Formats: sequence, C-alpha cells, structure tokens
Amino acid sequence: QVHLVESGGDSVQAGGSLRLSCVVSGIDLSTYTVAWFRQGPGPEREGVAGIDHAGSTGYAWSLRDRFTISKDNAKNTVYVYLQMNGLKAEDTGMYYCAAESRRGLLSGATWTRPRDYSYWGQGTQVTVSS
Repeated sequence: QVHLVESGGDSVQAGGSLRLSCVVSGIDLSTYTVAWFRQGPGPEREGVAGIDHAGSTGYAWSLRDRFTISKDNAKNTVYVYLQMNGLKAEDTGMYYCAAESRRGLLSGATWTRPRDYSYWGQGTQVTVSS
C-alpha cells in the first residue's frame, strides 16, 4: 500500500526559505510520478511541482524561479523535496504531496490535475507573513 507523509511546513517571514519533505513508501520505484500541490483559501488545489522516477520535472510556470523539486530513492521508498526560496505571502497554504504509479504525467500539463493522482498525504502548513 502506498503511503505518503509530508513534513517541513512552518511559519516564516516573507523572503525566507523552507524545504518540504515527502516520504513515499510502498510505490513501484520504476514507475511513478510525485507532485506537490498547494491549497489556499479557495477550494482548488494548485499544482506546484512534479518529478517522476526518471528525474524529469515539471513546475508551475510562475513558481519555477523560486521552487525546486528533487528526489532520493531508497529501498521501497522515495524521498521528494520541495525547496522554496523567496517566499511570499501568497505562497501561504496547505502543501500536499501526491503520487501516482504511472509514467507520462510530466509530458504535458496533466501533472497539475489533482484527479490524476491516486495517493495523497495529509499535508503540511506553510504560512508566510509579510
């Protein structure tokens, strides 16, 4: 069974940095896509960044200069990180890690669709004060 646990959320001042971590266990290491989503006050979850088993990445266009996604593999476990620099008040929200045992999501814009992911973590809160 695939299990995701996020950590690293915190309250920071604008301009600061945070590194979020997501531990993904139970997933097929040869075929996966893991993405970070965030949800602000509204109902929609926004795709932030994604990475697949091969190391290919995708970013929300407006965030690509400040956010970096990376990963490490261990036995039956994937560690996915989101480095966030130059944080702004509008980056405030709950950040979720999501995973799907499928290739090709990063080849188009579909990686940003929450409905394409079967597995989700509980989220970690990021609060940026100006």
